[in-house]
Amino acid sequence: MISLSAIVEGDGEVAALPVLLRRIAEWRTPEVYVDVLAPIRVYKDRFLNREDEFNRHLKLAAAKAGDMGWILILLDADDDCPMSKGRDIARRASTVVPHRAVGVVLANREYEAWFIAAAQSLDGVRSFVCRQDDGKVEPEVPRNAKGWLRDRMASGAYRETTDQPGFSARMDLQQAFDRSRSFRKLCTEWSRNSEILLKAVT
Repeated sequence: MISLSAIVEGDGEVAALPVLLRRIAEWRTPEVYVDVLAPIRVYKDRFLNREDEFNRHLKLAAAKAGDMGWILILLDADDDCPMSKGRDIARRASTVVPHRAVGVVLANREYEAWFIAAAQSLDGVRSFVCRQDDGKVEPEVPRNAKGWLRDRMASGAYRETTDQPGFSARMDLQQAFDRSRSFRKLCTEWSRNSEILLKAVT
């Protein structure tokens, strides 16, 4: 069995990412069964800036994933360049757990940018109202993606721990793939690592 152990930075991602990854699995690699384990939540700044925290959480993820598993590190890029920052994190991780495959994805700028990319498919979901021109918005440009969503919630509130998994379950994956480079990176990491491990066990 192939297992995936993810490291994330928010309570919303703890609930939402397994939902999203299982949907990506059905869409991208239906021939591969991957056991998506409960994510490990970290404090981003401490995880990235304290070597002991970085090493401890990676070794925990490696132990959870097992010999036939891989690790996904998913963080918000915020104001960092997802490509260069992601390469740096991947390089550091490879020295800590060289015996595990590690994929690094930095959502540009936040996980919620993927919902902006798929905004048209979310119209009417959990009180979200998609405006006429929202399909033309560059999804990875708004710095406060959560605020962008909040402004379009008829309820007047965006709640990460409930809305994030709810949107992850309903968003159009192809729409997000077409409009978000960082979402394409997530899908690429999923397919690449899952298929490599599948070959190793067959």
